[in-house]
Amino acid sequence: MNTQKSPTRAVAWMLIAVACFSLMDAGMKQLSASYPTLQVTFLRGAASLPFVLVWVLATAGPRSLVPRRWVLHLLRGVLGMVMIGCFVYALRSLPLSTAYTIYFVAPLLIAALSVPLLGEHVGPRRWIAIGIGLIGVLVVLRPGVGGIISFPGLMVLLAATAYALAAITVSMLTRTDTPQSMVVWFLVIMAVGAGLLAIPDWQPLQLGHAALIAGMGLAGAGGQVALTRAFQLGEASMIAPLEYTGLVWVIGWDLLFWGVLPDQVTWLGAAIIVASGLYLLHRERIRRVQPPRPLDHP
Repeated sequence: MNTQKSPTRAVAWMLIAVACFSLMDAGMKQLSASYPTLQVTFLRGAASLPFVLVWVLATAGPRSLVPRRWVLHLLRGVLGMVMIGCFVYALRSLPLSTAYTIYFVAPLLIAALSVPLLGEHVGPRRWIAIGIGLIGVLVVLRPGVGGIISFPGLMVLLAATAYALAAITVSMLTRTDTPQSMVVWFLVIMAVGAGLLAIPDWQPLQLGHAALIAGMGLAGAGGQVALTRAFQLGEASMIAPLEYTGLVWVIGWDLLFWGVLPDQVTWLGAAIIVASGLYLLHRERIRRVQPPRPLDHP
């Protein structure tokens, strides 16, 4: 595969990846109305796995799947179950746009957690950006205003924390393991673990949902392929901010499928979180530090 740097193509692939992931998340929200949370988590991993395996075997070969550090792979898989499970639970009652807005705090959490877990240095400007981003989350959650703060909103925050911890494990795994092995074993461990835990409350799959489940899996796999290609063709500091375009997509899906739009307070919180995240990425670029590749996505 040609890996010559091409900023224009990298941007195009990243935009495709974000669109695919947003469509996958819309599929999870649709399924969450009919199946328990853990069962949807299982379907998220299992439906994407066949497509991802075809891509990996066709491009990198089976040797790329050999894991080196099993403990970290297992940890990522468990964090993946927490991440997807909490996100799916929240989608039962939250609009996609609200869930995405809160979830965008994840890059800020990664920067904060990199200090105790990776020994990295975070300067005062970046700490200020992290603090402002957390204020944006509070704006969206609105604690103390008529009890608007919700358990689903807190579940999204927990999902973002699990994502941040998983991203830290990615930084460790990239020293020994291939991206292909990380993606495949993440899906396998998440699917097996969530599938076993879902057995007590398992609901029979409806034939009418077959196309939705397959489409969700294909969108997830397509997003993974596009994301990988984007990072092969461009610098992380350039394309990572494009992840925020997902908010545009999910607003569209909310309006198309559920007829809802974010309120003014959510728009304000989103602006604060996105602005602080973009500033943090700007500071990373100045320091010439490449942020971890976002190999996981709800």
